[in-house]
Amino acid sequence: MNRTNRTNRIVRVDRRLVVAGLLGGAASACGVALTATSGWLVVRADERPQIMLLLTAVVAVRTFGLGRPVFRYLERLRSHDAALADLARRRAETYARLVPLTPARLGRRGRADLLTGVVDDLTDVTEAPVRVTVPLLGALAAGVLASVLTAALEPAAGLVLVAMLLACAALVPLGHRLEAASQDEVLQARAEVARVAHLATRHADELRAVGGERTAAQWLRDAHGTLRRVVVRQARGRGLVTGAVLLVTAAGTVGCALVAAASDVPPPVQALLVLTPVATGEALGVLADAVRALARSRAAERRLDAVLDQAPAVRDADAADAAAGDVLAGARRAPRLELRGVTASWTAGRTHLGPVDLVIEPGEHVALVGANGSGKSTLLAVLARHLDPVRGRYLVDGRDVAELPAAAVRSLVAVVDDEPHVFATTLRENLRLARRPDEPAPEDEQLLLALRSAGLGDWVAGLTGGLDTRLGTSGHGISGGERTRLAIARALLSERPVLLLDEPGAHLDHPTARAVLADLMSAAAGRTVVLVSHHGTGVDLAGRVVELDRPTTREKVAAHA
Repeated sequence: MNRTNRTNRIVRVDRRLVVAGLLGGAASACGVALTATSGWLVVRADERPQIMLLLTAVVAVRTFGLGRPVFRYLERLRSHDAALADLARRRAETYARLVPLTPARLGRRGRADLLTGVVDDLTDVTEAPVRVTVPLLGALAAGVLASVLTAALEPAAGLVLVAMLLACAALVPLGHRLEAASQDEVLQARAEVARVAHLATRHADELRAVGGERTAAQWLRDAHGTLRRVVVRQARGRGLVTGAVLLVTAAGTVGCALVAAASDVPPPVQALLVLTPVATGEALGVLADAVRALARSRAAERRLDAVLDQAPAVRDADAADAAAGDVLAGARRAPRLELRGVTASWTAGRTHLGPVDLVIEPGEHVALVGANGSGKSTLLAVLARHLDPVRGRYLVDGRDVAELPAAAVRSLVAVVDDEPHVFATTLRENLRLARRPDEPAPEDEQLLLALRSAGLGDWVAGLTGGLDTRLGTSGHGISGGERTRLAIARALLSERPVLLLDEPGAHLDHPTARAVLADLMSAAAGRTVVLVSHHGTGVDLAGRVVELDRPTTREKVAAHA
């Protein structure tokens, strides 16, 4: 996607935002008018005229005082309504574009890190109209109205205000350049702080065992020091804009004061002319925050494009047989899986698997073992059709997957990996997401049966809220073993005929991991199960063990259960 399109997405303005900007301008104009009219009223009242001559000004002060919060409320209502609607639409579009990239094009970033980054970047992009367009429109509208007002009373004062607006407008690109120059460095520094903090806390026991606490603490201090330096450097843009707006406002106020002093207008009008640039400067104070939001949104847009504009590792061929895919997906039975001379790669120029010849019969339980780097996880990705072979053929019930829609093959497979994700919601909702939106939602009895099959019967019985217990953040804590069993329950609940397990007990002690796998193998009778084991846990529970070697792989039957 070219640069122009990216920029257009950031600054795209719809009618609701234009209206919101005008409402914001009305609110700012009311603030300017309130300050100017109040000054006129105070000076005029000091002349002790008849009270009837002040009633119009008194009513105007009250009107402007009430108008500012009312217009500001309406502006917030319109702008946030537009931003939230755009955020919902963009999130759906972004997640739809992320799915084909998973997992081959998402790099080495952790899922939580990736999801958090995408959510934050998308929020920055969709908030840009509210934080940039609306404030700038409001400031412009208020500045134009103030200039017209003062020019009507004293043309020279109007010119001073116009010069003040032009000077502030010139600060925007300069402040943006300074703010944007360090944006990527700030994000990298924050990511490094998070990485080091996570490393130190996760491996605190190991660090204490080897006396590495001081070294880890120094890593963290260094990371924070780098973050502090780049944040201070980035803040110069905001500081420059904020300080310059104040200086320009002061200069405008002095200029209007000189014009008013040399003018023959009445003293109340002179007070109005002097106070108008002060109030206008307050309306222009939004420029610093707008510059920051613009820099953040542009950087966020670049990061999103870097992820989303990649070519998927798996693509449906133009001649993909949709009808055959529907038949395969609708059968809901374990298919025959066959790899013929398959090689696969996550990145161009390197071979991470194969060549491999392997046949997995329907309902067979197979364990994959081998040295690190032999391609066990890569083989699972090929079977799940998260990665297409570079060479060779992958057949499902005798049909080459290249001739079938990717969604049809994926609908047969449930994947349980070594870091299953638990969402910060209820236990029931964590389980129900195992079914597709077009499938009937599982009943509570089905959910409980899946939990019992995964060995969580006693655990769920001990929850005070049962299936309504909230898990994760601000909810019920969940251990590594419980998290793994919950992922297994989801896989079983999905009713998909092929289960792919990538070391689901990696972070568990051996007895717990073996118990988890034993429960799974028992509950998955009749389904095809392919287990990757890096440490040999649960291998004896499989019906067949396949050893992968590198660089050339041929099936070796290492043991039979």
